[in-house]
Amino acid sequence: MRGSFSYRSGLLILLLGVFTYLYALDSRFAPKNGDEYPYMHIVRLTATTGEWLPLQSEMEGLKNTKPPLIFWQGIASTHWADQWSLFNLRWPSVLYTSLTALCLFLAVRRFSGNAKTGLLASLVWLSFFATYRYGRPFLTDPPEVFWMSLPFLALLYWGKTAFNSKIIFPLFAGLCLGLALLAKSFAYVVPASFALGLYYWRWREWSISKTLIFDLYKICLIAILALGVFALWFAFDPYPADVWKEFVLGENAGKFDARTSNYLVDLLSGGDSIWMLIMTSLANAGLFTLVLLSTLIQCWRERRFLSFEESLLLLLVLAFFIVFSLPSQRSGRYLLPVMPAFAALIALHWERLPMWGFRIALILQAIIFSALIWITSQLQQSTFQGDVGVWTYSYGHWAFMLISLGLVIFGLFQQAGTKTIALAACFLIYLGLASSLSPLEGRLGRFTPEVIAQVQDKDLWVPCDYRAKDEEFRLLLPTSRLHGYLASEAGELSKLTSSYPLVLVQTPLGTKLDLCDSCQIIGRRMEMRARHSNEEIVEMLKGHFGQYLFVNEYLIATPIVSSAALLSAKDACR
Repeated sequence: MRGSFSYRSGLLILLLGVFTYLYALDSRFAPKNGDEYPYMHIVRLTATTGEWLPLQSEMEGLKNTKPPLIFWQGIASTHWADQWSLFNLRWPSVLYTSLTALCLFLAVRRFSGNAKTGLLASLVWLSFFATYRYGRPFLTDPPEVFWMSLPFLALLYWGKTAFNSKIIFPLFAGLCLGLALLAKSFAYVVPASFALGLYYWRWREWSISKTLIFDLYKICLIAILALGVFALWFAFDPYPADVWKEFVLGENAGKFDARTSNYLVDLLSGGDSIWMLIMTSLANAGLFTLVLLSTLIQCWRERRFLSFEESLLLLLVLAFFIVFSLPSQRSGRYLLPVMPAFAALIALHWERLPMWGFRIALILQAIIFSALIWITSQLQQSTFQGDVGVWTYSYGHWAFMLISLGLVIFGLFQQAGTKTIALAACFLIYLGLASSLSPLEGRLGRFTPEVIAQVQDKDLWVPCDYRAKDEEFRLLLPTSRLHGYLASEAGELSKLTSSYPLVLVQTPLGTKLDLCDSCQIIGRRMEMRARHSNEEIVEMLKGHFGQYLFVNEYLIATPIVSSAALLSAKDACR
């Protein structure tokens, strides 16, 4: 590889990527999916029993929502919930993501004969927004992507030896896929087996008869072994009937139910259509979406001259896309296991890719950095909680943001470094987002130790807008007994203070509280709002961030006496 990518730039971006994935790993505002808090809830309650199974939950219908491997991982990393923190829950996810990147590097280096191509493939995959979003939080995706990718990367690495293996590779692949199923779902055996069938068919030079004679038993053995590993859940769980009802029928079979009128309409139109699946799958690449699109266009143009390995990578993507277009619930998240294949294709075509995809990525990065600089400068100049300068950034933050913006602009005009700078800037964007929210991770967004001690072992009501949202408040008030009320009522001060003895209420910034005479403010912090109206978004675009983007959250003690009826009322977090 020449010119635009060198070992030096590759190693520098690798160091940047490692720092990016570790920076603010314990942040409550890290890009993630809402599933993280329900998973945390299941881990915490299961750990309190001292047993690995059955899984425990206070959420109706959300106990056996996923196989137990991810929850066992959380139990182990938090030492049976004794060392409860987002960092301890998340670091195994980063480890899985790192191992996937390492295996991708080894496989691409081996079949391409170029270590720089392998390194580039790993960096491109790590730069994808979906990898960053789902590859760090406590979710099922990192172990699923690793174990699902491993057999296919092994075929690329060992080539003929793996394809001709009669027992060793099928046993290895079956075990890996079994662990993937035990982390995500038994349904993944279908796209994985389909992809393996296409791999063997391509290996036999598209001979169906040879594939059936020499390789069909291998695919069957892999699938049976993988399902056997998954079946350990049923074998060891004391209540297998619950697993069948909640996970097999509810979590998986339910995804084939029509979302609106009928299956065919859902397939061709709406938010769960096959067209939306295509768009969301490409969008997994984040700022490199158009780079990925240009790579696929180039693969199509060069389809007669694709190498054996390139055809295998495309077959893997095709197999997963076909299978996951069948359920009525379609999501690009289901195609996360094929994103390493997309990254490998980008790396293999890197030098021949047109510049327009990278330039558009740089333009978007420049816009994002400019917006972040403007927003954070407005926040630092705003008045919060009656004080000026509460929301502050270090000189290092401003230096980082300005230098990053300058680098992105430089990349637009420096043709030799455009591609490399566009890749590095993906990681810089993620760091910029995390740094911009850093004040909320400090005293501005947390209760003081004195406040936490004052409500220790007391019943406290918190606003919930989705299930297990109290797990987030548990990170802020770890020693309280938390109960949930509807988040839509968080601003109804009189109603809340007349209903609960100890409650968190939220008010717009600058609003003066009209408390009852016997009510007492114990603590106060700032929180970022998650949902806004169109009018509020327009006002924020005009620069009024403090008023609409954030709220003050007050911890208030009231004269209400806790009762058994109050404690037994339906919890909005459940």
